[in-house]
Order: sequence, then C-alpha cells, then structure tokens
Amino acid sequence: MRVLVQDSPFDLAAEMTGFGGDGMGAIVTFTGVVRNNDRGDLVAMDIEHYPGMTQSALVRIATEASERWSLGDVLVIHRHGRLAPGEQIMMVATASRHRKDAFEAAEYLMDYLKSRAPFWKKEITRDSADWVAARDEDEAALGRW
Repeated sequence: MRVLVQDSPFDLAAEMTGFGGDGMGAIVTFTGVVRNNDRGDLVAMDIEHYPGMTQSALVRIATEASERWSLGDVLVIHRHGRLAPGEQIMMVATASRHRKDAFEAAEYLMDYLKSRAPFWKKEITRDSADWVAARDEDEAALGRW
C-alpha cells in the first residue's frame, strides 16, 4: 500500500509499474483532473491541507478499504498546491483477486476523497477566489458505504 500527498505531478504509467503483484486478477485505476467550472472561467484550483493529518487520514481509509475488500494492493495519490484546469489532481488504484472487490474499493476510496479527505479547495477565477463548499450529492455517495 502506498499513500502519497504531493505537490508535484505524477506519471500514471510509472505509478502502475509493479502495482498489484502476483495473484491479482483485477486492477482498477481512476485519475481525477481539475475541471473547469460551469462558467468556464476557472484559472486555477488552490488545494490546501495539514500534512500530518491528511497523510494519516488517507492511510487510515486506504487500510480500511484494503481490509474490507480483500485487496492485494492500494495506491492513493492526491496533489496539493495550485493546479490548472486539466491537471491531474488525484489517483486511486486497487488490486484484488476478483474485479468486484477492486471496483468497489476504488469507488469507496474516490467517494471518501471527494467528501471527507482533509483538503480545502479554493477556485480561482478571473474575478474572484472562493472556497469550494461540500456538495450534498458527494456526501450521499459516501453514505452508501
């Protein structure tokens, strides 16, 4: 299991080299990118965090997912700092003997990262800078687990 919180970009192919190991029949990956806002005027997304608290929270949830779905490997990468639209913001990868566990665990981790991970996001537009509020649908998605 690897959990990385970093400001630098990551290379999907390099991160997947050697991931999973022997005996794993399924590997699921998801990569999130910064998307433009509905008005199309997003300049950047500033992502802040408390390093020790964030790392600990992500390790805890990755460990929980690994135990709950019998995973052979887990990778969570989440970036912080200033990111432009189109830049990679996060990645989740799960490996298991069977696809159902890998898919469900990946969805669980993505839902957690979206709604509960201790990151604070500010949208920077041409005219303003506003903190991103939690969305009810993101919290509801986590509630299904």
